[in-house]
Amino acid sequence: MILLTKGIDNVLSSVAFTIANAIAYADAAVAAGLAFEEFAPRLSFFFAAHNDFLEEIAKFRAARRLWARLMVDRFGVTDPRAQQLRFHAQTAGSTLTAQQPDNNLVRVTVQALAAVLGGAQSLHCNGRDEALALPTEESATLALRTQQIIAWESGVANTVDPVAGSYEIEARTNAIEEGARTLLNRIEAAGGVLAAVESGMIQREIQESAFRAQQAVESGAATVVGVTRFQTEATPSIPTFQIDPEIESRQRDRLAEVRARRDAARWKAALETVKQAATADTNLVPPIIAAVKADATIGEISDALRTVFGEHRESFTA
Repeated sequence: MILLTKGIDNVLSSVAFTIANAIAYADAAVAAGLAFEEFAPRLSFFFAAHNDFLEEIAKFRAARRLWARLMVDRFGVTDPRAQQLRFHAQTAGSTLTAQQPDNNLVRVTVQALAAVLGGAQSLHCNGRDEALALPTEESATLALRTQQIIAWESGVANTVDPVAGSYEIEARTNAIEEGARTLLNRIEAAGGVLAAVESGMIQREIQESAFRAQQAVESGAATVVGVTRFQTEATPSIPTFQIDPEIESRQRDRLAEVRARRDAARWKAALETVKQAATADTNLVPPIIAAVKADATIGEISDALRTVFGEHRESFTA
């Protein structure tokens, strides 16, 4: 639901923002008449795994525990399945470097292992060359093999919560949960996550955290191997993915063919229905599906929605 970023302040705010987003969705669903315990087991989250190995493990454990406790305290959930925070994890592309790209294999492995030890249900590993281009087939295969070695050879997936009881892990888990809960209370006091977004509170927190992280790198306070320390003069030597220009030409031809053969009246009516649904604040899914079936493109559907909603522009002041 929200990407988590490196650094303890980022970890605290990101866990809190994740939970706050989920609460907003849950409250809206309940207000619409849905039974919470029926849809809660279907909720899932999307997290990123970064480089600080122990901190990342603790982050995932803290998020899971905080969510479970909120399910009981806020929503009165009794079904254990409805208390679970199910999440997919992706290794953090923002940590990958163009310099010495083979180092990214190690970064991805550390991040993926942290996600597994933290309780991820599913996992995606980035390619080593993603700071340079889209991954090649070889890089994508290496990323897949990283997951498979962790799953089938390391043994870490054979035990539930294998790091439980470690003083450092438990201490960090407790600290992250406590800090995230404090920030979550601040968000609630501000009127909830929607009000926090509208006021710019969340955007400021993210921007300031990103700025502090970048400052740490540029000042040398944070080490990035191959970038701020242990540099070499050699340039990246791995092959990068190249897109065939003919692909764009073929896609343009296919699009022109669709537009030429579609029923213009049906297509226009479908887009108008999308606009009406957006204006009336009703369920947009059925008219969007109907527009797709009428051969409207994603761009055309998006343009129809823009005529009603406009485009987001940051309006808060620092």
